[in-house]
Amino acid sequence: MKKGLLAAALGCAMVSTASQADTIAGVYVGAQMWQTDTSGGFADSSSTTDFSFDDETNTALYVAFEHPVPFIPNVKINRTSLDNSGTTVLSTNFTFDGELYTANSEVDSDVEIDATDFILYYELFDNDLVSFDLGINAKYIDGTLAVVDTASNTAGSVEFSGVIPMAYSKVQLGLPFTGLSAYFEGSYLSFDDHEVSDYQAAVQYSFIESIAVDMTLQLGYRNVTVDIEDLDDVYADMEFDGVFAGLELHF
Repeated sequence: MKKGLLAAALGCAMVSTASQADTIAGVYVGAQMWQTDTSGGFADSSSTTDFSFDDETNTALYVAFEHPVPFIPNVKINRTSLDNSGTTVLSTNFTFDGELYTANSEVDSDVEIDATDFILYYELFDNDLVSFDLGINAKYIDGTLAVVDTASNTAGSVEFSGVIPMAYSKVQLGLPFTGLSAYFEGSYLSFDDHEVSDYQAAVQYSFIESIAVDMTLQLGYRNVTVDIEDLDDVYADMEFDGVFAGLELHF
């Protein structure tokens, strides 16, 4: 009898310790599949040209670490692909990478962009009902833009990269004892001639909650707007948006 009571007490202590450890610090790992609709255009001068793009499935992967140490921010790294391509009949002449593309010609455009967010943030408020994070985001953009006119065998491409500092925030609302929650997360910059935003809103369902790991399904909408002027000699005014589905693990 005493042994049974001792085992039960030890079991309760282990559960309590594990729950406390999860409260004190946690690691979040997530993956999302994003059905992306792309619009807008680009150039290597201020006279940008709009292109037609096909819908594309892109991905986003992230990891975040939260801790209880005062004054030291939590860390989140998010890597997103923004790739798309399409075929466009030009309405006007267009110059890109030193090549001239004439009006009424049919060109293939290709966008290959990787965006990596390095986010430092503080949890200003955190409980089962509502949480609020605030911080800064250094968004590193690395990409290649290409235009090809197969009829005239004309092709040009430009590579570019740069870091864009942004403000970051996240608000999450929970419905206790149901596993359901919703969040809005975003980063924004408007400075000089650059205007960049990246936000997403989603509903979540936590279908596994255990001592070892929590697993949460996500369904939401994401929008990325890139309006840049002379970033590494590239000008662009583009929008990427669409629905996504994701899975998050919390250790």
